[in-house]
This record gives sequence, structure tokens and C-alpha cells, in this order.
Amino acid sequence: MATNKTKKKSESGSDPEVPLRFEAAAEELESIIDRLEQGDIPLEESLEAYGRGRSLLARCRSILDAAAAEIAEVDLDDVEGDANSNA
Repeated sequence: MATNKTKKKSESGSDPEVPLRFEAAAEELESIIDRLEQGDIPLEESLEAYGRGRSLLARCRSILDAAAAEIAEVDLDDVEGDANSNA
């Protein structure tokens, strides 16, 4: 029975040991934003949701920054490869 609970935690992203994929983090962040914009949740819950949202935003930015760096590296390798083949 504990296995199902653990599995559910991992899938929802609540387990801090399992890093969320970009899509899951963005989806959860969007859900939090929607809930906060509705304004019908208690203050304490709003503060918790805001904190979780900041963590998710940082995760998304980290993933996007890593992807941008990888793309830049590939582009640089392509440019260097073209320069060497033209020489």
C-alpha cells in the first residue's frame, strides 16, 4: 500500500527527491497561478502555493537555461565545423 502512495507522490511532483520534468513543473505552476488568481484560498495556503510556485519557476528556468546552453554549444560546434571544412 505504501508503494502506491509513494508512486502517487512522485507522479504529482510532491517528492522533493525526484526532479520534475519541465512539462510537469510548468503544468503545476499554471495550476497554482490559476488558484491564486481566483483568490478564494486561505492566506496560509496562498503563501504555501506562492512558495511552491517560486520553486517551480526556478526549476523551469533552470531547465530552459540548460537547454539554451546546449543549443548554443551545438550551434558553436556547427560554426567551427563549417569554418574548418572551408579552410
